[in-house]
Amino acid sequence: MSSDLAIRVRDLSKRYLMYSRPEDRLKQMILPRLARLTGAEPRDHFTPFDALKNVDLDVHRGETVGIVGRNGSGKSTLLQLICGTLSPSAGSVEVHGRIAALLELGSGFNADFTGRENVFLNSAIMGLTRAETEARFDEIARFADIGVHLEHPVKTYSSGMYVRLAFAVAINVDPDILVVDEALAVGDEAFQRKCFARIEQIRDNGSTILFVSHGAQTIVQLCDRAVLIDHGEKIMDGKPKSVVQQYQRLVNASQSDAASIRAIIQAASAKRELTTTDLFLSRAEYSGTSTDDTEEPSMSPVSAANSEEKQFIARHDASITATDVLNYNLDGAEISDLRIETLDGRKVNVIGSSEQYKICYQVTFYEETSDIAFGFQLKTVSGLVLAGCNTSSPKESRLRLAPASSVAQVEILFTCNLLPGTYFADVGAHTFGEGFKFLHRLVDALAFRVESVEFRPTVGNTFVDAKFAVRISKSMAAATADSL
Repeated sequence: MSSDLAIRVRDLSKRYLMYSRPEDRLKQMILPRLARLTGAEPRDHFTPFDALKNVDLDVHRGETVGIVGRNGSGKSTLLQLICGTLSPSAGSVEVHGRIAALLELGSGFNADFTGRENVFLNSAIMGLTRAETEARFDEIARFADIGVHLEHPVKTYSSGMYVRLAFAVAINVDPDILVVDEALAVGDEAFQRKCFARIEQIRDNGSTILFVSHGAQTIVQLCDRAVLIDHGEKIMDGKPKSVVQQYQRLVNASQSDAASIRAIIQAASAKRELTTTDLFLSRAEYSGTSTDDTEEPSMSPVSAANSEEKQFIARHDASITATDVLNYNLDGAEISDLRIETLDGRKVNVIGSSEQYKICYQVTFYEETSDIAFGFQLKTVSGLVLAGCNTSSPKESRLRLAPASSVAQVEILFTCNLLPGTYFADVGAHTFGEGFKFLHRLVDALAFRVESVEFRPTVGNTFVDAKFAVRISKSMAAATADSL
């Protein structure tokens, strides 16, 4: 294995044999052998289930890779095979370095041992000597923060206490590779924030991280790369923002549409050129310095499916359209004419901080629809959601009924509290008429740049209208003067 690779997976598969009845297992053990002896045609008494099929994956040293997929897609199976807690049916896994894994709550814990005893047990499993564990014990206990329960049997622990102790051990053995499988969904918010901060520290120290999460923003925030798995197959590997977008699209698809959407994602991923970020950045980067509200042609968004993009895609695969790759399927309505306007109605995409604007779009309804809500969200170039809202609540703010062939004009008045930079907007329309359903959603459909209209010594993506008051006590000032 290359010295640059921490993990190398080739043609990895895991097949389970599913038996309908207990006696079928016994039949499978005996009857095929009898059939071979008698020359009869052997018959299987099980149904094969492929949890993972022919997966290839390279993870480089120091990379943070997120793995996403629908429930039952094979994510956890992949991690267990990499960690060695499962044996593959076919293929190979090569791992270079010490692995610390959080696969299941309390995995590797002895229920009758105390928390302290399990710390030493788990550390030994991960390759630490008793002396090394003793040197780290105080830090483990401090991070877990479960107090006197550390001296109690872990069978008395809550799920939150389990994950606190398990995570504290895993991150204090100085792993070369840290594997986390949705374990951080348990615990209070303060502990989750502490965990994420520690993961970021481990990442910054050069360790390799494999991270499974259903939280799209967590994947975008923490990961250098993301992998989308569905039905046991790797169907996309690329930038977190692009992968998360397609994952969300797959999750929100109906059963009838899921197969076709999956095929589109696979085709686009195989060509590798058709990623939202790659297509967009070539046109969105703009170095103008004007602070006037204006419309800049180079900020044309990918999701608008302009002629240049259609020609680009057609050269590679005429069956794939920009709308197929980048937007949710239409389901009774269609969003169009998306734009940002000034309050006096001018169309712009270069705007100023602290000013007010309107996001406008229209929705055409192809069939009668009831109980409709509209919304939008703003994101960074990396895909991190900064803000968003919709008309879902209160119910009175929803559109009660839209007849077939009607058109709704949507205007969203907002104050731009963003700091200078390039941003995206998503918009959508959904119905609660027969349960929640997206009618149409455009992802990264609007690109705009924010320029500062005044100097603000701030950091981040948004500004806070903060007012500072600083006072010096007279007695303290006098004491300072006396000391000089």
